[in-house]
Amino acid sequence: MTTTEPTMSGPELEALIGRSEINDLEAILSVVSPSDGEPEHHVPSTFDTLFTWNYERSHAPMSRLYEKAKNSQWNGATDLPWDTEVDIEKVVADNFLARAGGSFGADFDPAGTPFAKWGDKEWLQLGVESNRWTMSQFLHGEQGALVCTARIVETVPSIDAKYYAATQVMDEARHVEVFARYLHDKMGGEYQMNAHLGLLIDDILRDSRWDMTYLGMQIMVEGLALAAFGFIHQMTTEPLLKQLLRYVMSDEARHVAFGVMGLKDVYSQMDAAEIRERQEFAFEAAVRMRDRFLQQEVWERMGISARDILPMVMENEDRKLFQSMLFSKIVPNCKKLGLLDAADGWLRTKFTELGVIQFEDWVDTAVEYETFDAVNHDREAQAAAS
Repeated sequence: MTTTEPTMSGPELEALIGRSEINDLEAILSVVSPSDGEPEHHVPSTFDTLFTWNYERSHAPMSRLYEKAKNSQWNGATDLPWDTEVDIEKVVADNFLARAGGSFGADFDPAGTPFAKWGDKEWLQLGVESNRWTMSQFLHGEQGALVCTARIVETVPSIDAKYYAATQVMDEARHVEVFARYLHDKMGGEYQMNAHLGLLIDDILRDSRWDMTYLGMQIMVEGLALAAFGFIHQMTTEPLLKQLLRYVMSDEARHVAFGVMGLKDVYSQMDAAEIRERQEFAFEAAVRMRDRFLQQEVWERMGISARDILPMVMENEDRKLFQSMLFSKIVPNCKKLGLLDAADGWLRTKFTELGVIQFEDWVDTAVEYETFDAVNHDREAQAAAS
């Protein structure tokens, strides 16, 4: 599979993402984290809290999803083997060696680059920091999902959606709990939220429209997280993390399916101008999430200038492929919502230029969560038998 080099540029792009060239490194690096290392972060917003007196359960698929959510709750404190010893340096080394054809160290000629003098020690430390950074962004993203889903409970008009969203609030609290514990107990600390992820979550929270909260969090952020969890679950050799991610993925698949269920009928009734606004928001979210995976904070901690190294990183074919794969859940779900081809196919064009349109016919999460649910039932049956 090959990726398409982004060609977007010009005033339209600047209006959407704040820069006229999508790979403008200086603009990407100039983005500052909204939290700026403070212990708390405030996001001003105004929205209507909606009560509904219609308690009729009229959305059968969402009612079924709610029932599955109630039956699929797990306890992060007792259902995971926290007594597992995790030697993070050994895990990083084993993960390197487990990759097909992989080797420990550079997979390119480091001559003339900042890596020229690196040995095993530096490459090992880069792997540790990269893993710690990735888990930290999962942690912060899960708290963003916790807050956004609580917002959905308040603002969505359907009683079925309120019921289900309430179960997701519990899910997200559990995810924050387990990622925070894993980082603290097994990885020795965390990074602050990446600036691009932080600004995206702020944008989602500032918008008062409930469907934008759905689109930004349930479809975009949760969709990318589900793909990233799946990738790391497949690659890691660490058993505790593998089991933790498997539990979280089973929840996340339901969450994304909830977003698709909640938005499909709503978007089918919107006019072209309203849909175009949602398409633009989805594209802006996609670019912010793409930029976050440049891991600027890791390079700074390793003592390397991000400006010096990122041009090389951005051209690395393996990284391009990894970044595109992260959209394997987002693109088919956007297609199912009608966002790809509505309004003259604007989002299809942008996803094509971004190099991710090839995922449009992959399995959408409304189907995929059924597979996760079947696995959960098998796990429950095995536990009951024992």
